[in-house]
This record gives sequence, structure tokens and C-alpha cells, in this order.
Amino acid sequence: MTEPPNLALNLSNVSKAFDGLRALDGVSLAVTAGERRAIIGPNGAGKTTLFGLISGETRAAEGRITLFGRDVTRLPPHRRAALGLARTYQITNLFPRLTALENCLLAVQALTSAKLHLHRALSSYTDHFTRARSVLEAVGLEGKEDEVVRNLSHGEQRQLEIALALAGAPKLLLLDEPTAGLSPAESHMMTALLKKLDPAITLLVIEHDMDVAFELTNRITVLHYGKVIADGLSHEVKVNPLVRETYLGTGLETA
Repeated sequence: MTEPPNLALNLSNVSKAFDGLRALDGVSLAVTAGERRAIIGPNGAGKTTLFGLISGETRAAEGRITLFGRDVTRLPPHRRAALGLARTYQITNLFPRLTALENCLLAVQALTSAKLHLHRALSSYTDHFTRARSVLEAVGLEGKEDEVVRNLSHGEQRQLEIALALAGAPKLLLLDEPTAGLSPAESHMMTALLKKLDPAITLLVIEHDMDVAFELTNRITVLHYGKVIADGLSHEVKVNPLVRETYLGTGLETA
């Protein structure tokens, strides 16, 4: 089966059930390279399950998933990561007793052969340090390299998670509620940070804050009870009557 060469991700009729409950039901989704796409929907719509299937942490019961033209439906997470996939989580997933730089070094090392060289000092990998410092700078954490993660603010920990995801130079980045728990000022800063990411990186974002979703992405996919109920350009989805009724609310501004 051939696919358009510019597709970063393609899901065809993907389904997943847990104890008889159908969390995803025949979901199809095509994301082009360099696209910014938001996945929105009420709690329980299947958004995080969808990310689990894309990243390989959960196995699809039905359907097919391709990543940059390669069938990855049965591939484990580390094989998908090697193809250029990275993700973040709703809850920060960091090493709290290590420094910000040490966290980034581990992320940089993870996708290289250095992870197999147990008897060589990490300090000898100068290119790893250069890469780690560059991603910290990219997310606004320059000057925080030696700060122990548990001493960072929640917003800074969110920034660090983005840095870890960027460490392996991903081609497709899955962001699971990147502004969760942030203050309005922090949320604004995070949105600005994400908008500055390399445009070559394909971005798929789960986001409950609609202002963030519409500002950050150019296409929106709406899930409801495990099914896609709308998919299109942001301004089209914003005025979709079914979306307004089931999720956004009929009082949403349309300007």
C-alpha cells in the first residue's frame, strides 16, 4: 500500500478496547510533514489512548499505523523513537534528583550508541554536552543547567520536558497537554516557545485550553467517545455546529 510521500503519520481505522469498553473506534488520521495539529475532545474521548497507540506504548486491536511511510503498527516504542518520534506526558516524567543538564544528557544519549558504552566516561562525549545545552537554551532554560530538577518550578519542569523530547532531534513530536497546571503567564510563554520550534518538526498536540489549541495549530481533530467527529482547519472546526454542541459550547466566539 503506497502513501503520499509527505505524510508524517497515517492511522487507518484504528481501534482499541479496554475490558470491553471501546476507547477508540475506527479512527483514521493523516498528518502531513511539518503540520501543526491539535487533538481535542472531552475527558474520556480517547485522546491519550490515541497517543499511546501512536507511540507504541499501547497495541492497537485493529487498524494500521504508519510513520513516515513505514508500517509501525507492531513496532515497540524504542523502534518508533529511532524513526524520529518523541512525546511528552500529562504528568512530568523527569529524574527529580538529577540536574536539568543531566536529564538532557540522558535523553541525548538514549538514541545513540553511547548508551551501550558502559565503561566510557560521559564527560568524554563533548558533542552530547553541546546538544544538551542547545536544547536547554531552545526552551528558555539557559542558566538552569546545574539546577536540580525538583527545585525547578512546575513551568520550568514543563520546559525541561520539551527539551528532553527535542534532545533526539525528532521529526514528529507528540505533546500531551503541554500547558497543564501552568498559570496564564506560563501558558502564554509555553505557547510562544512551541510556536518557535523548528517548522520542519511535525507537531501533534493534545490540549484542553482552546485558546492555546487554536493559536498553536492550523488543523484540529475532534474526538468524542473514541470517534473522530470533526477534522479540518482551525477556523472551520471552531464554527462546526456538532463541535460547538459537544465540546466547545454554543457561546464560543466565532470571530
